[in-house]
Amino acid sequence: MPQDTTKQQNSTNKNDGNTLPPLPELKHVNPNPVEPVIPPNINPLSNPSMNPFGSGNIPALTPSMPNIPVVPEPIEDKFPKIEEVKKGNVGVVSTDPFPTKKEEEKKKSEVVIKSDIKEKSIEKIEQIVSSGAGKKQSLLDILLAQGKITKEQFNIFKSEILSKNLNEETFVFDKGIVSHMDLLKAKSETYKIPFIDLSNMEIKKDILYKIPYESAKNNLVVAFEQSAEGVKIALVDPLDIQKVRFVEAYVNDNVIPYFADEEQIKKIIDTKYSTQFDTEVNQAVESVSSSGLTIKEEVESFDDLNFKVQNAPVSRIVNMILEYGVKFKASDIHIEPKEGRLSVRYRIHGILNEKLTLPLTLTASVVSRIKILSELKIDEHRIPQDGRFEISVGKSKVDLRVSTMPVVHGEKVVIRILDKTTGVVPLEQTGLRGPAYKTYTDILKATQGIILITGPTGSGKTVTLASSLSTLNNPGVNIVTLEDPVEIRIDGANQVQVNAEVGLTFATGLRAFLRQDPDIIMVGEIRDQETAQLAVQAALVGRLVLATLHTNSSSAAIPRLLDMGVEPYLLASVINVIVAQRLPRKLCKDCREKIKADDVMLKKIHQVMDGLQGFDMYSYPKRDFKQLKPGETPSNTNIDSADKAGINEAPEGDVYIWKSKGCDRCAGTGYTGRIGIFEVLKMNEKISKMIIEHRSSQSIQEQAQADGMILMIQDGFMKALEGETTIEEVLRVQN
Repeated sequence: MPQDTTKQQNSTNKNDGNTLPPLPELKHVNPNPVEPVIPPNINPLSNPSMNPFGSGNIPALTPSMPNIPVVPEPIEDKFPKIEEVKKGNVGVVSTDPFPTKKEEEKKKSEVVIKSDIKEKSIEKIEQIVSSGAGKKQSLLDILLAQGKITKEQFNIFKSEILSKNLNEETFVFDKGIVSHMDLLKAKSETYKIPFIDLSNMEIKKDILYKIPYESAKNNLVVAFEQSAEGVKIALVDPLDIQKVRFVEAYVNDNVIPYFADEEQIKKIIDTKYSTQFDTEVNQAVESVSSSGLTIKEEVESFDDLNFKVQNAPVSRIVNMILEYGVKFKASDIHIEPKEGRLSVRYRIHGILNEKLTLPLTLTASVVSRIKILSELKIDEHRIPQDGRFEISVGKSKVDLRVSTMPVVHGEKVVIRILDKTTGVVPLEQTGLRGPAYKTYTDILKATQGIILITGPTGSGKTVTLASSLSTLNNPGVNIVTLEDPVEIRIDGANQVQVNAEVGLTFATGLRAFLRQDPDIIMVGEIRDQETAQLAVQAALVGRLVLATLHTNSSSAAIPRLLDMGVEPYLLASVINVIVAQRLPRKLCKDCREKIKADDVMLKKIHQVMDGLQGFDMYSYPKRDFKQLKPGETPSNTNIDSADKAGINEAPEGDVYIWKSKGCDRCAGTGYTGRIGIFEVLKMNEKISKMIIEHRSSQSIQEQAQADGMILMIQDGFMKALEGETTIEEVLRVQN
């Protein structure tokens, strides 16, 4: 053979180019040669424009020509033909050069089957598209070809669509010429691609799930049958080669595309995939024990959460969502289905932040998992539900209050996190200080009357009440509390959880308390007339009552109680003090920055602070996060003896404020934790008289300021000038 090849090469070199060289003598010729099939338009031997040797110099190949020289029979037929390799019909070549006759026949049959499949599905579509026939014909073209409209109608409709820039399909449907189903059938007949009616088809789960839900929804495609040729898929536009190739890669098999109605495909995606969550729900049920859920710690940071959630099962996803909330001191977790995604937001330091986005397909399974843990009805999606459950994260025992609500894209879940292991904050660490702290602690020593803590939800009222009760707690007093829910456990106090379902409300509980020989009563919230009147009655008979009220300022609490039906003379005689508060975020100690206040900020500071007696913002000490001691005020601070490193030594006219920057310690927010700002309105004869006279809350506030009360915003500005928070934070929580 090598000698023959050399002779052939020498002979070729002497050829003048007009005739083919003589073929070598063959010892064996394959009786069934594989003839190359080359389309005329790309055959350089038959197409003069593509023939590098010019026209007519090389004759075209004919079927009678012998095949390429081959090696002797014992080896040649044991390997796949080179044409089959090029076409991709042969996967792995056997390492055994002499397979059995049975194996050889099986291999050849597989090659034939695969070749037929390719020709019938994707290759067929590619040929249609490449030849131009597959370019999307207009609807009018199809109708004209089917004879449903005349040539004259075609020209009129085409002209109207182009002149008015109308959508062709919408125009045809509005005219009532053809239905959408007829259009699909017409396309099916035109392109010789089958049509499938999915309306009453039962699809096996294992076939349907070959295409993941998100891919099926985004591409409007479903797998409906497995055949010997491959997986049959239904699409709106089977001529979209890229989409068909994408599905083929997903199912890891040959695909056979079908035309199908878009609404039928959407219905299958919306209804059939829902059963995919059954297994996950059952796993969730099995993982719940009567002692509560213990979460193994896996999440160290937000990035860690985002990475680990991607491919985790639903139960672990829920666990990691809860773990992150507990570890990073979130007060609430919001799980919200939105258009195209499932959003997970955490309220940290009073601000909601979206920390995680999940596929919308996980909504049902995530909500079901939480419902199972909360012992709620998993098949009820139409009405709100409330529940609770406990978890353990590390050494923390956490009580979770769950609320579900039906929304447009599914069910929203809000989880309130109540850490049982959180201790009571000492009163001096809440942010109360100076004359406000002294006034409040003096009034706490009273044995009767009402102490009101006011503010919106999330302003720290419960923490202040718990700190106050802890100060009063001793073996010589009987403390009873009525809360919804019991957020902070106080050792030695009798804490009662409101349960409206069995009739235990604030009013009924407070009425029962009066028969329990209490010394101190704490009411979580005065919500209605009955509760307000019972609180006044308890104070009148010699009990000290602590309660909360939702108002924006301390002076606004008085007209609110009057509106509830409390008599003015009773209110004036039982109220001891009213405290209003907010919780701005504290600046991070590691990254805060000191900047010179501009003219706009100076003007704002003047407007707020000029009414405060004895305050001078140019000489006000700027201590680096050193909180003034309880009872200490700016006016009695000896600036000369203060730590010079913490004093603003700028000349008069320069005022420095602080701003947040962001670092790793504060997760880029610029803040760590929160601090209270307060105003304490002490009752006296002048204010009592104003209550009886039904004076406005503004008049009462002005009188309290004249008596020395520091407004909440003024307390906040002082803390901002000291570097504990920012002016912007104070204004945010105040408004």
